[in-house]
Amino acid sequence: MMDINRRDFVRLAGLAAGAGLALKGGIALAAGADPHAVALAHVDPELRPAAKQILSMMGQMASIDAEHLPQLRANTPAAPQLPDVPVKEVRVPASGSLPEVTVYVVNQRAGEKRPAILHTHGGGYILGSAKSEARHLQETARQLDCVIVSVEYRLAPEARYTASVEDNYAGLLWLYRNADTLGVDRAKIALLGESAGGGHAALLAIAARDRGEVPLVLQALIYPMLDDRTGSTRQLPPYIGVVGWDAPANRFGWESFLGAAPGSSAVPAAGVPARLENLAGLAPAFIGVGGVDLFVSEDIEYARRLTEAGVPTELLVTPGAFHGFDQVASDTEPARKFTAAKFAALRRAFGMKPITNS
Repeated sequence: MMDINRRDFVRLAGLAAGAGLALKGGIALAAGADPHAVALAHVDPELRPAAKQILSMMGQMASIDAEHLPQLRANTPAAPQLPDVPVKEVRVPASGSLPEVTVYVVNQRAGEKRPAILHTHGGGYILGSAKSEARHLQETARQLDCVIVSVEYRLAPEARYTASVEDNYAGLLWLYRNADTLGVDRAKIALLGESAGGGHAALLAIAARDRGEVPLVLQALIYPMLDDRTGSTRQLPPYIGVVGWDAPANRFGWESFLGAAPGSSAVPAAGVPARLENLAGLAPAFIGVGGVDLFVSEDIEYARRLTEAGVPTELLVTPGAFHGFDQVASDTEPARKFTAAKFAALRRAFGMKPITNS
């Protein structure tokens, strides 16, 4: 069984950290019902040990709010990096008078033409860092024999969506323009992001379509944070969105990112992928999410709308899986299947041969 200590859980804040319970603002339970027991009953049995540890830790951690945000950010260590997959920190230019952006280049090998991924980290738009994701990205780059560029975008509430979207676009444009130096095939660039990073990847795919400078082969959105209305004006059953990332954290994340109350008429549609009216012409998509993840309904809906807009879209919903399960419980069968499907989608987009079990 995987044992998750306090620091490990905080390290995963970029994917699945949360405090309190989504039930605070959600559908009422029957009198006397234990909200954790109700939630756990809907979690895949193999994932329940990890879910129990997370729920226990959530009860001990500071709430995700403006008061505790500096503490949560300070307690996000990075896992040791692999010695055989290089990671290089680079400052890249942004457009106009915008500040330079830090990116981390993973697995660069000059003189080759390999596929590349532009990665955006998770963290509810308010937490996480590209640097802390280096080990995870090294493992991904080694599996796919590709180059990964991960952007250290500015976080909310200090920077709103307009700033971080431009940071990520600067990273993508730099990757495309410097493909020869990086050993990258310009015709094989994909986007990848988890949670809020998935939301950023979706926004970046929209920007790439609208600006017409960088062609993309795939947007891989892993339990993406796409709709500010989830947990605010749209409530979910009491067993969804309890483990890892919940409705109160979601409301704070979106308000910090947008500068407006989530679910309200004041929300700028340009900062919310789910509010975009025209999805036609976007890059092909892979969307993966767990069946008890807070984002499950919005992700299914986004996949439906992409499909109806003519965008080739693969949707994977893993029954009984919570937010961030693939990293928190990576040694379980549901997580292995989920990760294999994600890699398979990227391989297809890159024109690689599938891995077959003989």
